[in-house]
Amino acid sequence: MFVHLRLHTEFSVVDGTNRIDEVAKAAAKDGQPALAITDLGNLFGAIKFYKEARGKGVKPVLGAEVFVEPEEPGNPPSRMILLVQGKQGYLNLSELLARAWTRNVVKNQPLCTWAWLEELGEGLIALAGAQAGPVGQAIVKGDDAGAARLALRLAGLFPHRFYLEIQRAGRPDDEAHVVSAVQLAARLNLPVVATHPVQFATADDYEAHEARVCISEGEILGNQRRVRKFTREQYFKSSAQMEALFADVPSAIANTLEIAKRCNLTLVLGKPQLPDFPTPGGMPIDEYFRVASLEGLEERLAHLYPKEAERDQERPRYLERLEFEINTILKMGFPGYFLIVGDFIQWAKNNGCPVGPGRGSGAGSLVAYALKITDLDPLQYNLLFERFLNPERVSMPDFDIDFCQSNRDRVIDYVKDKYGKDAVSQIATFGTMAAKAAIRDVGRVMDMSYTFCDGISKLVPGKPGMSYTLQYPPNPKKEGDKNNYALELEPLLAERVQKEEDVKTIIEMAQKLEGMTRNIGMHAGGVLIAPGKLTDFCPLYQQPGSDSAVSQYDKDDVEAIGLVKFDFLGLATLTILEIAKEFIVERHKGQENFTFENIPLDDARTYQLFSDGKTEAVFQFESRGMQGMLKEARPSRLEDLIALNALYRPGPMDLIPSFVNRKHGKEVVEYPHPLVEKVLSETYGIMVYQEQVMQTAQVLGGYSLGGADMLRRAMGKKKAEEMAEHREIFRAGAAKQNISQEKADEVFDLMEKFAGYGFNKSHAAAYSLLAYQTGWLKVHYTAEFFCANMTVEMDDTDKLKVLFEDAMKKFGLTFEPPDVNRGMYRFEPVTDKVIRYGLGAIKGTGQQAIEAIIAARDGRGAGPRSDTKGPFTSLFDFCVRVDRTRLNKRTLEALIKAGAFDAMNMNRASLVASIDRAFDFANATLANANQGGLFDMMGEDAHGSSTQEPELVEMVPWGVKERLTQEKTAVGFYLSGHLFDEVASEVRCFVRTQIEELLDSREPQILAGIISDFRVINGQRGRLALFKLDDKSATIEASADENVVNAHRDMLKDDEFVVMSGRLQLDHFSGGLRVKVQQVWDLAAARAKFGRYLQVAIGDTAPDVQRLVREFPPRRQETEQGEVLVHGLRVRMGIRCKAGQGQAVAELQLGEGSRFFPSDAALAAWSAQAGTGSVNVVYDAG
Repeated sequence: MFVHLRLHTEFSVVDGTNRIDEVAKAAAKDGQPALAITDLGNLFGAIKFYKEARGKGVKPVLGAEVFVEPEEPGNPPSRMILLVQGKQGYLNLSELLARAWTRNVVKNQPLCTWAWLEELGEGLIALAGAQAGPVGQAIVKGDDAGAARLALRLAGLFPHRFYLEIQRAGRPDDEAHVVSAVQLAARLNLPVVATHPVQFATADDYEAHEARVCISEGEILGNQRRVRKFTREQYFKSSAQMEALFADVPSAIANTLEIAKRCNLTLVLGKPQLPDFPTPGGMPIDEYFRVASLEGLEERLAHLYPKEAERDQERPRYLERLEFEINTILKMGFPGYFLIVGDFIQWAKNNGCPVGPGRGSGAGSLVAYALKITDLDPLQYNLLFERFLNPERVSMPDFDIDFCQSNRDRVIDYVKDKYGKDAVSQIATFGTMAAKAAIRDVGRVMDMSYTFCDGISKLVPGKPGMSYTLQYPPNPKKEGDKNNYALELEPLLAERVQKEEDVKTIIEMAQKLEGMTRNIGMHAGGVLIAPGKLTDFCPLYQQPGSDSAVSQYDKDDVEAIGLVKFDFLGLATLTILEIAKEFIVERHKGQENFTFENIPLDDARTYQLFSDGKTEAVFQFESRGMQGMLKEARPSRLEDLIALNALYRPGPMDLIPSFVNRKHGKEVVEYPHPLVEKVLSETYGIMVYQEQVMQTAQVLGGYSLGGADMLRRAMGKKKAEEMAEHREIFRAGAAKQNISQEKADEVFDLMEKFAGYGFNKSHAAAYSLLAYQTGWLKVHYTAEFFCANMTVEMDDTDKLKVLFEDAMKKFGLTFEPPDVNRGMYRFEPVTDKVIRYGLGAIKGTGQQAIEAIIAARDGRGAGPRSDTKGPFTSLFDFCVRVDRTRLNKRTLEALIKAGAFDAMNMNRASLVASIDRAFDFANATLANANQGGLFDMMGEDAHGSSTQEPELVEMVPWGVKERLTQEKTAVGFYLSGHLFDEVASEVRCFVRTQIEELLDSREPQILAGIISDFRVINGQRGRLALFKLDDKSATIEASADENVVNAHRDMLKDDEFVVMSGRLQLDHFSGGLRVKVQQVWDLAAARAKFGRYLQVAIGDTAPDVQRLVREFPPRRQETEQGEVLVHGLRVRMGIRCKAGQGQAVAELQLGEGSRFFPSDAALAAWSAQAGTGSVNVVYDAG
């Protein structure tokens, strides 16, 4: 019998393709009594392995292959195996790995020092590491004395727990090492153990493993110079194979069993272990929890019901609910959890870090509301505690807490200070190879073209929120198989796999790697607080270059070992509200104590904003589809917003029309049964929330709310056997209410349907409150709303542009342009209707540079004029006064292009050309000042050039197009005007529908606008151009196929004006429209296409028609059918003749021979020859 004591799984990340479930199954099938996991430098997969092995009846041995620091600097590190014997060994290995990752990473390798091995060796069995270990390295070098010395040293560090390790894995030096190691063991009286470096499951997996290694190393599989570190023999061998391999060293096989017997770690899983919460005066925690909850409730009631009589009347129902919750929490042993969360939330609120009103099911707890963890009264909105913490199912409570994004880290630092830095960390996440990425990665290491691989990967469906697998779909499918098989869903992919060998090779290789751990990241919000050192529970990992340690276990595994996860999530909306609050307090008298918690929740103007769909940048309600829904629904209370928020998602979205019609009396409100009218009345008889499913089960089926939550969960899992049991329970409960079995089944089926996509009401309520607050802000403090939003979004120019246009078009705000003499880093409200543009939003600036500019304006600058206060007088004065260690030429150029110097000089071209001169002048001025005015003593002629401001470089000012184009490079969009303005009056004569007015239609549409964000990608059917079309009213996404791109490549580029025809399509991602372009014209071609004729009013001279037609002939185009099309305008002449005291007007329509191509140059020529007359293109009347 043999036990594998060396195994790399997928969690070694850089190599290893063993999936934990597969190797545990292989060991069990082979009858191996135990199996070790020894991933490279980590325990990432240890808990998953522990549970999986035990589940298969195999004893799990936890361990790791660790890097050991070289004795002599300059030598490479060595590697050895450390195996855990028991609890002490687990603690020591965790500490060793944590120290290595957080203190001693060299070239991405976490090195253990010899001193640490000496300090933390207890409870660990050490295997020498074969050729890669300290002893093995010496043996390979032929240093027998060194090998003996190191072996004795390690035997001293691990007394009776050190084994010389031998391997036969098909490497050239294996046999020589085995002979030397066995001889050394005999000489030193040390035991030997046989291991096999298992890297992959079966011999057939060798190529896939090599591909994984190449992906990690950025190598090509076929590269002959690539160092091949692994052999085909490194698969999971059976006991019989290993016994045959080491038949000459039977003790080496026997020792694998001996070591396995010595390793007896038992982990206590699933038992939560919270840190101790310090209570005042050492009061028992249960008592303090009750006192704090009751006191907190009284504070809340005083705010909810200011009148004492009303408060006394309402108090009993609150106390009843509070007592129930307190007793449940105490019974389940979680008072410390609530107190810990309440404590850091209260600290955040008291220290300028906004906290969200609630998130997830936690908003259903009255205790949470009393402890100020949440800010939503659960009784007012009929939220259920049992949806958060089920008394009939013991599981950890889990509050998700939203913090202001920019202050979140401060709260985490507070927690570290309170509970100890070594007790707090964030949580690891394991990034895996998804189907598309696996195809691209495999294709790259197989040296196939990117275009080819990208084309295959794009055949894998990519619907947002869905995952797809490359595996072959089973035939027949097993019941409950929820996999989305790409080869089943995309016939073209399946066809190519069948017909193309290269495609089949890539897909089958990618199948073996799909889903494997690819990289280690950090959980978005999860924070661990341990009751002591974290390494007493799990090892830590620190990404090279980062200063934040994370657990080596993911969120599921840290919870399994008893650590409690607290979710600290960053929410930009809270940052926006905080910035707006600062502006409100600063600008508005009497608002010094303003808080969003005190705003009225029945404000008619706010609900009108929602009803008008003017919810751009309003939390949760900003999408175009949501805006359309709001216009139809016309919400008039917070309950409506909560319901609409819950309904607007796949599945329940189909219920929106019925909800809207019932709300406005256009459809009869019906209930599944009269007894549930109270439960469903607020949503007009429609089950919208999971809580309503639970309450229906309670009212009709006699369930407790805890039992109803179990029913809801069972319905979500759709397990037939479980559902049949619950149906019988529901029938029995309904029968007691005199409800027939037929009616009970009808309601049960309805509940089952809604449980599948019903939404968590507590979450919808908390987030809808936040949405209401942002909507209220937009109505009552509009300038502050836009300033706060634009400040937070200043790095996203697409969002900035949307906000900029929304502010001006729908809310009548104006913007002061960027100005180095007045602007701040943030967007600032000047009046209720005027916003000063934030300098930080100019690309290429940055906060440091803007702060340096503001400091110089305030007399805190640098250089010889550092104490000069007030506005800058010129470009040269600016460069002298601003600290140029924080300002470079690129930043200055961006500021000029954005118009931030226009108040000093409007010629941006001249300013840009003078940047070098301004920097030279600033350098000379500084040099002169540093030399104590030496040049001044020598007379003006000697230094005039260095102390007197030079002239700006003379340049022709930029034209409108150049100015706006340069402005767009600095700001991200046209700020002081729009390129469309130049042509708008003419274009609207034939393109009469603005982009913002477009409606979904099957008819081809004519659009006009300026192109932006133009790019070409390789699509499934050739090259595809993607771009945006902007006509100042709005922007629409557009696409053009390869034929269109090739025919119009001169026109299709950024900042070009085009007219196009195309078909509109619904963009499911944004909820808006997009256009598939069929034909493109520039303005001249559009005049020829849509114009009727050129109207020429002749003045004192008549134009030379023949010459003009000769210079600007019509364009001819031959169709595929051989037909010649002529593109040009005919001419009509208007002639005024004097007749006595009056005048007559005659109009002459010239024939086909007058056709010409109406370019701008042609129109200018016609106009020049018309003398005092005029020319204009006439289009069909609208």
